[in-house]
Amino acid sequence: MRTRAARVDGRVKKIGFLSFGHWSSSPGSQTRSASDALLQSIDLAVAAEELGADGAYFRVHHFARQLGSPFPLLAAIGARTSRIEIGTAVIDMRYDLQSSTLINNESDKPFHLQQAEQIQAFRDAWQHAGHEREPRVSVSRSIFALVDDRDRAYFGRQNQDTDQIGFIDAKTQAIFGRTYAAEPDVLIQQLKEDEAIAAADTLLLTVPSQLGVDYNAHVIDSILTHIAPALGWR
Repeated sequence: MRTRAARVDGRVKKIGFLSFGHWSSSPGSQTRSASDALLQSIDLAVAAEELGADGAYFRVHHFARQLGSPFPLLAAIGARTSRIEIGTAVIDMRYDLQSSTLINNESDKPFHLQQAEQIQAFRDAWQHAGHEREPRVSVSRSIFALVDDRDRAYFGRQNQDTDQIGFIDAKTQAIFGRTYAAEPDVLIQQLKEDEAIAAADTLLLTVPSQLGVDYNAHVIDSILTHIAPALGWR
C-alpha cells in the first residue's frame, strides 16, 4: 500500500473521506446495487484525489448491503490513483490509532472531550513503550458545509447538533458523536471547539455514499475550500 510521511506540524492535517459503502434500491438512492457501490467508490477516490484530498477509506461490513471485500476494491482504486492513501476503517492498515465517532461512554463529558482523552492516553502509552516516531492519529466526523440548496435540503434541517447516547448491550453504554452541518462561518467556529479533531493529525469525512459521486465530491470540496484553510488545516 502507498504511504506518505505523517504531517504533525501544528494544526495542518491530512483530510480524507470515509465511506460506509451503503447501497439499496430505495427511492432517492443513487447507489442501487453492489456493483454501483464498488464502481462509485472507485470514482469517488479518483475525484477526491483530483480535489486535493489525502485519503480514501472504506468501512467493511460482511453480510450486509455494504462493502465487504476491501482488497480488490483497494487494488482497483490504486490502479486509478497515484497520490492518495487508501485503506479500510475496520481492518486497520495504516493508522496507529483510528478513533471513530462511536466509543464507550466513560463519563458525562461530551464525545469530543472523551475522544481527546482517548487520544492523549494512547500517545502517552506510545511514548512510554519507547517508540521514537510520532504515532498517526485519525478521527472521523460527519461534517457538511451548507453552501448550496442541495446541502440545505439534505442536512440543513437535521437536529443532530448534540451527541447521542445508547446501549450496545445491557452493560455497555456508548456515545455517538454529533453531526456538524452549518453555514461555513458557523461551522468553522463549531469545529474550533472540537478538541479531538485538534488533537488528531488526520480527519476522515464520513460521506453519505447513497447520494452519489457528484454530491460526495462536492461535500469533500466544500470542506477543502471553505473550512480547512480557515482552520489552518491547509
